Amino acid sequence: MPHESAFALPAGPKTAQTLIAYVEDRPGTLNRIVSLFRRRGFNIESLTVGRTEREGISRITVVVRADDETARRLEANLYKLFNVLSVEDVTHAPSVTREMAFVKVRAAQERRAELLQLVQTFRARVVDLGPESVIVETTGTQEKLDGLVEVLRPFGIIELVRTGAVAMLRGPGAGGQNGAARAEDGVAA
Repeated sequence: MPHESAFALPAGPKTAQTLIAYVEDRPGTLNRIVSLFRRRGFNIESLTVGRTEREGISRITVVVRADDETARRLEANLYKLFNVLSVEDVTHAPSVTREMAFVKVRAAQERRAELLQLVQTFRARVVDLGPESVIVETTGTQEKLDGLVEVLRPFGIIELVRTGAVAMLRGPGAGGQNGAARAEDGVAA
């Protein structure tokens, strides 16, 4: 029988919610964040982690399907975790969100020109050209990547890997790091 918690009660329509957390780059930080989602019964649809412009600070982008109220509670709970410096829900904010994918596709000589034309139509690029296959690299929205995968499927997808979403707020500023750590002179450290 599934466990019912305050997080499991739907308050509205479930959509893909994008949360960005700035964290101290320390062992165990990612595990604590993922465990928070696991304990609350959420499947993480996308998870990316990387360095930031600040030494010792990493940025974690998490996409999870939830309603807006539940996303606010997840954000509040992330703040309670050790090593979490700041959290932003950029779901409804003006932002740029992208993924990257590599797709290895069968490329028979007689269909190679057609394949290359499709790759060009999606503004993707060939990064490896072998006698029997081609590796295509693309960056874009989830919908763009899904579309490319679907048009490549008839050729025969051998292997597919996607990075997951990364997001950044539009406009000036440093997102959630504003005020996260400031030097004595008031300038962000």
